[in-house]
Amino acid sequence: MSDELTLPRILPLGAILFETLFLLIAIPLEGYVLNRSLKFDKKTSIFYAIAMNVFSSVIGWNVFFMVEPILAVGIKSELISYIFFNTFKSASIQNSLILIGFLVFFGTFLVKFALLKLLIITLDEGGKKQESTDTTQRQKILISERIKLQNTSLITTTLIANSLSYTAISLILVIRGFVIRN
Repeated sequence: MSDELTLPRILPLGAILFETLFLLIAIPLEGYVLNRSLKFDKKTSIFYAIAMNVFSSVIGWNVFFMVEPILAVGIKSELISYIFFNTFKSASIQNSLILIGFLVFFGTFLVKFALLKLLIITLDEGGKKQESTDTTQRQKILISERIKLQNTSLITTTLIANSLSYTAISLILVIRGFVIRN
């Protein structure tokens, strides 16, 4: 058996469990927002929330594993210390966390919006297709206005859902930090 297929001796079980916890928190919150704002039924809203969160998580971890090898040794050391031991070695890295947090938030927002738009287009939830090929100029204007309104609604809904889930996750991380310190 190849060495590449064996399990690592140290497994970041805490990171895996927290990722699962974050997904279990984000999916119902975002599903609720999708249900209320976009008027999808509950099953469809939860499906979209699961798809958006799982895919964005996978994309996020892939980006992390692509960026991690090119990081400086000091940053890698801090990262490993935080993932495995939940502590930072130096206080200077904590200042960078705010910037990284904003970048991750907006990156996740863009990924989730693109995924939601793609899911709606591919699953044909965005409305009925026009069957007649003879559309008047007024109908074309109304259709384009409806698409603009729907696009704005998707952006707003995705931003609200992402903000709500990130707020809940941030509160859990703050509570976790207080519990560990005390």
